[in-house]
Amino acid sequence: MAADPHRRDAERGSAVVDFALVSVLVVVLLLAVLQVAVYVHVRNVATSSAQEGARYAANADVPAAAGADRALEVVAAATSARTAAGLTCTADQETDASGLVLVVVRCSGAVPSLLAALGDLLPLEVTGRAVEEGP
Repeated sequence: MAADPHRRDAERGSAVVDFALVSVLVVVLLLAVLQVAVYVHVRNVATSSAQEGARYAANADVPAAAGADRALEVVAAATSARTAAGLTCTADQETDASGLVLVVVRCSGAVPSLLAALGDLLPLEVTGRAVEEGP
């Protein structure tokens, strides 16, 4: 049984097409995994920054509003100024059910995507709380 030469000619170059199609899927999958990693990292940084801002504002003789600015400073130092600019942080005082006065720092915004054309698609909202120190 000899191989048909016409059949071999018909399949010539099919490996290049297969590689092109599969490589596009692999690159898209890689970018999706990297985007998830970036989102989780920025969310963790924003959460710990909100907690740091709340702890800072809970100190005696520090106004509660200073916690929001502190949280944005920590985000900018840990990630980038662009990421910090995409977040809005607020700080308030609340009283919990047991009567403790808490400083609450809330940050919300969006995480930048790896592809600039997609914009900021991933929403982010984190909260940090700390007990207010007495005088």
